[in-house]
Amino acid sequence: MADEKTEKTEKVVKEKKPRDEAKAAKGRRDSGGEREKAKVVSTATAVAPRFIAKYKDVAIPALTKQFGYTNPNQLPRIEKIVINMGLGAAVTNPKIIDTAVEELRAVTGQKPIVTRSKKAIASFKLRAGLPIGAMVTLRKSKMWEFLDRFITIALPRMRDFRGVSRRAFDGKGNYTIGLKEQIIFPEIDYDRIDVIKGLNVSIVTTANTDEEGRALLQHMGMPFRAT
Repeated sequence: MADEKTEKTEKVVKEKKPRDEAKAAKGRRDSGGEREKAKVVSTATAVAPRFIAKYKDVAIPALTKQFGYTNPNQLPRIEKIVINMGLGAAVTNPKIIDTAVEELRAVTGQKPIVTRSKKAIASFKLRAGLPIGAMVTLRKSKMWEFLDRFITIALPRMRDFRGVSRRAFDGKGNYTIGLKEQIIFPEIDYDRIDVIKGLNVSIVTTANTDEEGRALLQHMGMPFRAT
């Protein structure tokens, strides 16, 4: 009886061993596949926005030649982009804030913050702390990606577009453009919007003068009007 049990045990072990080896091999293949997928994802996310290359290859040489910079630190650069949507209608229709947040998220790829009133104004039925808008501040890669889409896709979709104003600078090289309709951004689903909303796009630069700021944006492709 003992010999029979020993033979059965050895047979089970022999049959189990190939199955365990097959599972281990499959696990190694799956693990290798996951690593390859991770490499592909990592490579895809590592691709720099094309406007970074445009700034380095086009804007920097052109600005250096135009203004005669001798130090790289003198070169103006874009620091951040602020997209702000003011919604006075939210006083009587609070739900408009939710749609504004979703639309800004779709356009920028970043979660907006809700802006609130700082003081009460009785004539406008406005109370302190009431939600009255939404805004997003973009930096680094998201900033460059938004600027690319804004200049090359969104602006040309404006009705009767003939270029943007050359005068909308604040005296320190920062540029703000007001848009009457959010539907110029292709990320907005026209069939799902509840109301047309305006917004402001502010491009903050390190330029010391409006002339430098204007030249920087022009070399980046901003379509300024001739006058």
